[in-house]
Amino acid sequence: MTDGLRKGLTSYGDAGFSLFLRKAFIKAMGYSDDALDRPIVGITNTYSDYNPCHGNVPEIIEAARRGVMLSGAMPFVFPTISIAESFAHPTSMYLRNLMAMDTEEMIRAQPMDAVIVIGGCDKTLPAQIMAAISADLPTAVIPVGPMVVGHHKGEVLGACTDCRRLWAKYRAGEIDDQEIEAVNGRLAPSVGTCMVMGTASTMACITEAMGLSLPMSATIPAPHAERFRLAEASGRVAAAMAKAKGPKPSALLTPSAFRNAQVVLQAIGGSTNGLIHLTAIAGRTKHRIDLDAFDGIGREVPVLVDLKPSGAHYMEHFHHAGGVPKLLAQLGDLIDLDAGTIEGRTLREVVADAEEVPGQDAIRARNHPIKPEGGVAVLHGNLAPRGAVIKHSAASPPLLQHTGRAVVFDSVEDMTLRVDDPDLDVSADDVLVLRNAGPKGAPGMPEAGYLPIPRKLLRAGVKDMVRISDARMSGTAFGTIVLHITPESAVGGPLALVRNGDQIRLDVAGRRIDLLVDDAELDKRRAAVRPAAAPEWAARGYAQLFNETILQADEGCDFDFMRKEGK
Repeated sequence: MTDGLRKGLTSYGDAGFSLFLRKAFIKAMGYSDDALDRPIVGITNTYSDYNPCHGNVPEIIEAARRGVMLSGAMPFVFPTISIAESFAHPTSMYLRNLMAMDTEEMIRAQPMDAVIVIGGCDKTLPAQIMAAISADLPTAVIPVGPMVVGHHKGEVLGACTDCRRLWAKYRAGEIDDQEIEAVNGRLAPSVGTCMVMGTASTMACITEAMGLSLPMSATIPAPHAERFRLAEASGRVAAAMAKAKGPKPSALLTPSAFRNAQVVLQAIGGSTNGLIHLTAIAGRTKHRIDLDAFDGIGREVPVLVDLKPSGAHYMEHFHHAGGVPKLLAQLGDLIDLDAGTIEGRTLREVVADAEEVPGQDAIRARNHPIKPEGGVAVLHGNLAPRGAVIKHSAASPPLLQHTGRAVVFDSVEDMTLRVDDPDLDVSADDVLVLRNAGPKGAPGMPEAGYLPIPRKLLRAGVKDMVRISDARMSGTAFGTIVLHITPESAVGGPLALVRNGDQIRLDVAGRRIDLLVDDAELDKRRAAVRPAAAPEWAARGYAQLFNETILQADEGCDFDFMRKEGK
């Protein structure tokens, strides 16, 4: 078996010449033969001026390089796509699979014995883990870490739960232009990912629970020196894996690891996006995420982490309370503690070292949970034959059993144009419906599921309504919102059949979402729906590839040919 610089030689028809040429050119960078004879650890560089979430990546890279070199291996930094949630058009989810392909192919194409992937902003960690699984090279994951909290008028602020809450106040006329501008400069006081339990924090916690990153990696604030010490330690572990040729992701990502990830997702009140990403990650292995089993886990696993939007605290409070290791300790026998990690220890050994913090209230005991059930429920019914989800830990309890009249928006654009129209026929008891916002319909399944409450209702004091869609929602958002309705309307899902005035029933306890229209009428409406033509946006290039191969939410929205078994 070849390794180091001899691995994956460029094809010139003469292996000796290939190595000779490779060494000749890399020596132009000033490397010695001693350096080039060592195991190689590749380090991804996902820094970009467009990506403030990854603003600390240059410092993380330097710390990781230091750890690799202190352990006698050779670090090589290489760039990949950088995706920032608020800068990617039409949505960062549209580019997740492209990042996964880019990262996988760069790992395969370049000589390295192990790889360190550095990411954080919502779609980057799942993309990188998907890539690492498919390449199956020993991998250490370093999340960039959450921001520190902001402050405004004596109140602690967190992006982006408080972004949405204060923007709703602004739309309702409770905050003026001057104050919302002041808030705008205080919501994100440092680089790093959102400091609430959004998708970035959810994925970092899941990654740590699956043993792909070092203990405490999910929660250390992005600017803290501890973040860079962890990066150095990750470099040391990556060097050890490069020498030992493992463990590889295929060895770590067992059924127990995936179950642990689902338990943690429920216990942290994690983002609904985390379920899509975890499903895509599992799809790169021989394992699968079963939605009904995930819902069953949610019924037995309580929410123990008191973080917005399900609770009150922020990621730095979770960190100082003991982080994921302390959470795993509190979960006890709900976690398989014999699961392995990249550093060779089991989770049992990690839990044994969990810090005991007197008086902390960010991580609850199982007999004193934030919520008695996990954060996310899976719904079925005639509106969602293959499932839908709701983050009921961040919903309004009185609305979890609700029947209301449908107010339908045919697209994100239609919603934008009409939702604040004072003549819109809508009341607080109605159900707002958004369709054609799924993987194909939008495209890219944008985070448009957090439909804004119509301005006239906001100004009347309405804080929440039942909202349903085939879109996604930011994990930072609060509300009684049904998401990921599958199949999506753009491929003929039942959401396409809903009309204004239809009655829709939500029953979270019964795990149902139903359109109260008889089957004969639905069959009549279905017969009248014309097959969708190929959209103009998908005429060529990546857009065409996306449109032709994207899977539905219950399959993780990966490309059909990128799963383990291929197309």
